[in-house]
Amino acid sequence: MRYWILSILTSTIFSVNSQTVVNIDTVSIPAKTENIYNTLLFSDSLASSFCIVIKNEVKPHKHQFHSEHVLVIEGEGQMRLANKSFKIKKDDLIFIPKNTIHSVKTTSKQPLKVVSIQAPLFDGKDRISIEEK
Repeated sequence: MRYWILSILTSTIFSVNSQTVVNIDTVSIPAKTENIYNTLLFSDSLASSFCIVIKNEVKPHKHQFHSEHVLVIEGEGQMRLANKSFKIKKDDLIFIPKNTIHSVKTTSKQPLKVVSIQAPLFDGKDRISIEEK
């Protein structure tokens, strides 16, 4: 019995670690996209990762139950995080705590490309749009 349990645990560990590799350089925005192109990279019950390409902006919103890390891959932008506004550029890493209003506007000629990692699993249900006053 002990070996059977060990076998199951070992196979689970190896199956979780055998994720596919994605080259972010190959993700590009389709020509007909007006503003945002979003593609799922990976997900499981604990986290989700997306590559997001933003031509213009992401309007203010928050995630009720999710924390988010955003890594800038290409481009530049002006990010709003709670009451702060700051410039973002390639190689910047931004942490967005749950329930924090955030938005971004692309300021470079090229679209802003980011990797967004959200935990726990993001299914879109807790994204709350915020109307600006």
